[in-house]
Amino acid sequence: MKISKRLKLHIFYVLGLMILFSCTDNYNKKEIYQSDTFTLFPDKVVQGVYESKALSNKEIISNYRSETGAKINPRINFKFSINGKDNELPSGIHHSVVILPDTKQEKNILIKFGTPYQDETNVPDSIYLPTNAKINVKLDLREVFKAFEEEGYFTNFNGIKLYKEDFKAVYIAGNAAPLSWDFDNLVNHPELALKDDDGDGIYEITLVLNKPTTQQPKQHWKLTKDISKHPAYTSPYVMMDALYNLSLEEMENNIEADSTFRMGKGWEGVWTRDVSYSIILSMAVLEPEVAKKSLMRKVKNKRIIQDAGTGGAYPVSTDRVIWATAAWEIYKVTGDETWLKTCYEIIKNTLEDDQLNVFDSATGLMRGESTFLNWREQTYPKWMQPVDIYESMALGTNIVHFQADRVLASMAERLQDTLTAGKYQLLADSLKQNINRHFWLEDKGYYGQYIYGGVNKILSKRSDALGEALSVLFDIADKEQQANIITRTPVVPYGIPCVYPQTTFTPSYHNNAIWPFVQAYWTLAAGKASNEGATVAGLAALLRPTALFLTNKENFGANDGDYTRTQVNSSEMLWSLSGNLAVVYKMLFGMNFDPDGLRFKPYVPKVLRGERKLTQFKYRNAVLSITISGYGDAITSVNIDGEEQKEAYIPGDIKGQHDIVIVLSDNQLPKGNKNLIANKVAISMPTLSYENSLLKWPAIEGAKSYRVLKNGEANTLIENNEIAILQNEFAEYQVIAIDSTGLESFASRPYTAFSPGLAHVFEMEDFVKASRKKYPGYSGKGFIEISSAINDSISMRVNIPEEGDYAISFKYANGNGPINTDNKCAIRTLALNGNFLGTVIFPQRGKDEWSDWGYSNKIISHLEKGEQELKLLFKQPTNNNMNGVTNTALLDYLSIVKIK
Repeated sequence: MKISKRLKLHIFYVLGLMILFSCTDNYNKKEIYQSDTFTLFPDKVVQGVYESKALSNKEIISNYRSETGAKINPRINFKFSINGKDNELPSGIHHSVVILPDTKQEKNILIKFGTPYQDETNVPDSIYLPTNAKINVKLDLREVFKAFEEEGYFTNFNGIKLYKEDFKAVYIAGNAAPLSWDFDNLVNHPELALKDDDGDGIYEITLVLNKPTTQQPKQHWKLTKDISKHPAYTSPYVMMDALYNLSLEEMENNIEADSTFRMGKGWEGVWTRDVSYSIILSMAVLEPEVAKKSLMRKVKNKRIIQDAGTGGAYPVSTDRVIWATAAWEIYKVTGDETWLKTCYEIIKNTLEDDQLNVFDSATGLMRGESTFLNWREQTYPKWMQPVDIYESMALGTNIVHFQADRVLASMAERLQDTLTAGKYQLLADSLKQNINRHFWLEDKGYYGQYIYGGVNKILSKRSDALGEALSVLFDIADKEQQANIITRTPVVPYGIPCVYPQTTFTPSYHNNAIWPFVQAYWTLAAGKASNEGATVAGLAALLRPTALFLTNKENFGANDGDYTRTQVNSSEMLWSLSGNLAVVYKMLFGMNFDPDGLRFKPYVPKVLRGERKLTQFKYRNAVLSITISGYGDAITSVNIDGEEQKEAYIPGDIKGQHDIVIVLSDNQLPKGNKNLIANKVAISMPTLSYENSLLKWPAIEGAKSYRVLKNGEANTLIENNEIAILQNEFAEYQVIAIDSTGLESFASRPYTAFSPGLAHVFEMEDFVKASRKKYPGYSGKGFIEISSAINDSISMRVNIPEEGDYAISFKYANGNGPINTDNKCAIRTLALNGNFLGTVIFPQRGKDEWSDWGYSNKIISHLEKGEQELKLLFKQPTNNNMNGVTNTALLDYLSIVKIK
């Protein structure tokens, strides 16, 4: 039968419609993202035998169960720790014992402190540590106590003296629960302390390893809280809709009776950085008044509080200034002028203090610990003390300082303070330039982690996920750099780890872990860089854990995606749930808040195409109903209340209810690439010693070669583990171990070589009256005390034998608190002949450990020949610490070393 041309066209048209409707009907039933580890569908997440399924936008079921304890290596590595410090064996050296499943009796071992014990038992493939494995450990400390009696102190492997009076307890640290490599927190685990009940100097402990976990997640979530006051979200993707509602419910659970946030289930109150990052993500949008009250709880003396960090918090940690960006986000959302004026004074006071206390004039960067990565041993070499961290300069922390400068400049401009606006815009511009100058790694295509070392510093080439993301979001990186960062920064199968590669003998928390709030910032950055593949993968990595665990966990392991073996974890975490909500508001709807209005710049990958709606969205004095359809990042049309608009923009003075309809052009987004690689652990770093003109270090397991650095520059590449050096000049040496794949360890602690004539020591008791307190370990005739009331101004007249550049520091003790918590870092100002020279800090070195002497930060200065007057001053309010009352240290001597 002959078919007419007209009939052919009709058939073609009908078939086309059928195909179109078929695609439209099925596109939201196919997988959104698929990898070797998990798959995200519109209504479920599948990970191996586990599945989470959204029954509706208000109900999810999950059969997820943790298997973390099922495949633990039966070789247990461990060390001992006196007073909760890593002071028994050099980095990379440890004890080991093997416990196989067929072991019929309890393991019993006796170890001498400082002598490595190695179990030579062969471990067959696919054999794992049995559950409830029992081991009895005895530790011989008799040589330590003999040294206490004969010398008054014991000298450990790196030359540090432990005085008899300071001995408190001995702990065991290791790699299988309940053991942990987190030395700084051992003092909070008395169950890991060994006991000597009969007083014979042999300490004992019995451990039960690999106990079955009881932290299994719930298997059913159903919305029970009234969340109707918040914007309702609907889309063709029921799992995303359900996780949106779950996150809103958990947000409601985190609002306290006094209308402030808590950070998660079991928490009390908020931390400055935690709540600030949450507010920037989405809490300013949803709960601006609660956000305001929460930020104001983190203010003291009209300055932002640094409430967490190493060595007594500020100024070792300085990322409190992220508060400024959170405050600015609230202002942009609300337009509240009173809030603007209140925050302006607080931010200005804070940044002025920071310019004196943490600005490094040599690099033009800001000092301080990596933002949010504030557990020292998690992300820094183990040799780095709080002073070393203060002297370092971290990528993420410098970016939040840059953004704070920019925020203050914008605030000043709106308040017509042109002088301050100009000053801080110049500071922001300069800091941006210096971040790019010092941190960018051209060969890797992303920024380095931090700058660290001694007088001559080097850049750690590890990645810092939050810092990389913020460099894109805050425009530190240009367009080409942004594309490279998203394409080349290492990502592992379960998401982007906080740092890469990981550190040996360090438990999962910041190290070897993924944090959902960081994953959210990374996903937003991938969208901004218009990398569709990385954006979809990032979104899937953000949604997977919430769907499977049925709560917004704080973090999870980078190796297995499970949350049960990280050091600390909580459910209903505010910044995690804020990230889940942020990708809806700030990416899919593209909400960009300006001081004068709201602009929409949606970014919708093709696999997420379709129509999505937000209803009852409150913006200042308006209530908006927003519909976005299509995919891509180009807008075809915008309608407000049925009227065509030239741009997707809502003025800040809009009032009443309005309907907004945005249609995307279905343009093809750049597919992009991502650097998806296996999670890796870098080899251990060397520990240096000097003997007979040779710099030596123990051979590092897995090392193929060693890079020797002199004064921060690569000097030579060798395969043996010693090198000849000279001692007739000032020089700092560090060694980096490199494995067969080219992966590098951290650099060793600097070994400083110099002739004795270059160093000059001045006893502090020669300048002011010595303290009457009785603590051992000092040099000379005694030591002095400084506090807010004692020796608040010390004049030190010193004779400099020749002109040159000198490193100035103080030997000190501060036993006001542990290394990892509290807020009693002593701070002082150093002046030379009446001119400001720099800030000197004396961080905490251990609770009540007043005979643990160390060095303050070094101030590098050019000194003229002859008599010079140095003054150590307690200047208020600049030198106030976060405690506000205790600002105390003991000073032994002043050290002045000629470096050039």
